[in-house]
Amino acid sequence: MNDEFKRYVGENIEVIFHPARCIHSANCVKGLPDVFNVKKKPWVYADGDTAENIAAQIDNCPSGALEYIRKDNANEAR
Repeated sequence: MNDEFKRYVGENIEVIFHPARCIHSANCVKGLPDVFNVKKKPWVYADGDTAENIAAQIDNCPSGALEYIRKDNANEAR
């Protein structure tokens, strides 16, 4: 599997995207359009909502294409 990824750094959370894993379910885009917007470049704005809301949305990613690192609480990462 292609292990290339892109990193989007926000103040309280870092979002990691693995394009080769993405199945384009659009859960992220529908759930948090201010954070995940494919019409913008970059398409992930990691400061577009709270770290808690972004992490919760990423936890709903069915393919595992999105991961995060919480900066506001080092014990929470996925």
